[in-house]
Amino acid sequence: QAPLVESGGGLVQPGGSLTLSCAASGFAVTIYTMDWYRQAPGKQRELVATFARGSTNYADFVKDRFTIYRDNAKNTVYLQMNSLKSEDTAVYYCHKNKLGPWDKEYWGQGTQVTVSS
Repeated sequence: QAPLVESGGGLVQPGGSLTLSCAASGFAVTIYTMDWYRQAPGKQRELVATFARGSTNYADFVKDRFTIYRDNAKNTVYLQMNSLKSEDTAVYYCHKNKLGPWDKEYWGQGTQVTVSS
């Protein structure tokens, strides 16, 4: 089973909401810094939100609209996205950071989010 599996993407109208899920296996999300990134067509992958040691950080372009949180019992990280805009259209990726050089980082397969009327 892949270490990270995203789900929850889809087509939504501007102003709508979606919640993305990232189910982890083989490690505990409580131990690692977990991120959500996104990549729009023709653009570089960019950091959207981070959950680290109980605190969260957000890119300016999603502040007050997106929320990253986790369910420890389900070993899953979520990205709640509200007030979606057309410019939020992208493939969203879940990412596990390394604890050190001996460790591995993981990327999910990505889930497409399309914001369009």
